[in-house]
Amino acid sequence: MTGQKSEEVTLIVYNSVTGQKVTLQTGDHSEQYLTSVTWDPSGKFIYVGVLNRGQNDLKFNKYNAETGALVKTLFEETATTWVEPENPLTFLPNTADQFLYQSDKDGYNQLYLYNTEGKLIRKLGFKDIVLENLLDFSADGNKISYIGVTNNGMDRQLFEVDLKSGKTVQLTNESGIHQASLSGDGKYIYDQYSDLKTPNMIQIKEVKSGKGTVLVKADNPFSGKINNPKIEFVQLTSADGKYPLTGRIIYPNDFDPAKKYPVMYYLYGGSHSQLVSNKWLGGAGYFDLYMAQQGYIVFTMDNRGTNYRGRDFYTATHRNLGQNEMADQLKGIEFLKSKSFVDQQRMGIFGWSFGGFMTTSFMLHHNDIFKAAVAGGPVIDWKFYEVMYGERYMDTPQENPEGYKLTSLLNKADQLKGRLLIIHGAQDPVVVQQNSMEFLEACIKAGKQVDYFLYPTHEHNVMGKDRIHMYEKIADYFNQHLKK
Repeated sequence: MTGQKSEEVTLIVYNSVTGQKVTLQTGDHSEQYLTSVTWDPSGKFIYVGVLNRGQNDLKFNKYNAETGALVKTLFEETATTWVEPENPLTFLPNTADQFLYQSDKDGYNQLYLYNTEGKLIRKLGFKDIVLENLLDFSADGNKISYIGVTNNGMDRQLFEVDLKSGKTVQLTNESGIHQASLSGDGKYIYDQYSDLKTPNMIQIKEVKSGKGTVLVKADNPFSGKINNPKIEFVQLTSADGKYPLTGRIIYPNDFDPAKKYPVMYYLYGGSHSQLVSNKWLGGAGYFDLYMAQQGYIVFTMDNRGTNYRGRDFYTATHRNLGQNEMADQLKGIEFLKSKSFVDQQRMGIFGWSFGGFMTTSFMLHHNDIFKAAVAGGPVIDWKFYEVMYGERYMDTPQENPEGYKLTSLLNKADQLKGRLLIIHGAQDPVVVQQNSMEFLEACIKAGKQVDYFLYPTHEHNVMGKDRIHMYEKIADYFNQHLKK
């Protein structure tokens, strides 16, 4: 757990012919991370990102694969928040001493062209585009394509960059989510596309003319089967006034603006996440649709700390998880409360994992908003979380005692109002059950009633047919406390 002794990791090269093993000489700093491991095309060298335990200092090293010796540090990357290398190097197919490196060091996850001596040859980033998926090289090896995030995180588009000039071209344009790729000769695009109202469309497009041949255009799969609730995007502004935030509102069937409806506020809010995007149904899950069909306004919004909006956006939560996230979500709550059709006395909140942490936080920090809440697998105190994730965002409890005190929910159980149901998988290895058990004990000592349900055979997520049981339980809980 955070602040405790961490794992010690070695990286070993095994020769499958001789049976010889060589350990790379990655230094004396045993509590460190070895990542982005990449073979040199020649097989003579191995490149490794050596990241310190504090995760704010990355040395990208070159090692001799035969002896394990450090050849040199190619470059170093530091940050006041964290450095998070997630991808191996990508070597150019016809230039064996050059590779592509992905980093957000200049604000957005983008490409950098280096040589194997560590010299930066060229930055290949384009505007504020966040690289999501690196795709294929062109047939001549001089260009590479990728899927980039645009429109304040809402869209995905296909781009191609010339490795020699750095010139970037956007190859798809319709607002939405494109899962696209280029043909080897660069003449055609295979484009699978959806947006809020388009379930799925697949077409082949000519790059030069832009002409397209539609292969598949799916109809709404719910037509004639269910009454599909109306879904809209909502544009709000973050609590610091710097960023546009997109929310998603789902209206009950046969919505009447003259009536008042209960609310299910569904959220996650943690790193590496996005719940609202311009794809089919706006990213909504079927349980969201079900609850709207049961007469609820269902609302979701992505706050600062979530993904695809650049480094400053997702590092705004550093050392104080949950605080700026709640501040942003309060903007969504204000939006709902401004609507005459929202019954402010019948609002519920639901989230799982980080969303369970957020849900419980709201019931303690802002305890006069929601009448009922369901927190699944909630983090209750970040001192119970594992080293890598917990310390990346919070540092250690020894380094950040005030942050851990502020974000802990154990010392705030006496603030609980409304009805709270906590659900936990008894085999959870991610958010260990100690989190919810300690919180239950704190509630007992504070004289606060809380509801609790275990799934005995499940880990962090309740999967398979038991997931239906879980959603029935959540729906029943909100119906019990919000429909009276």
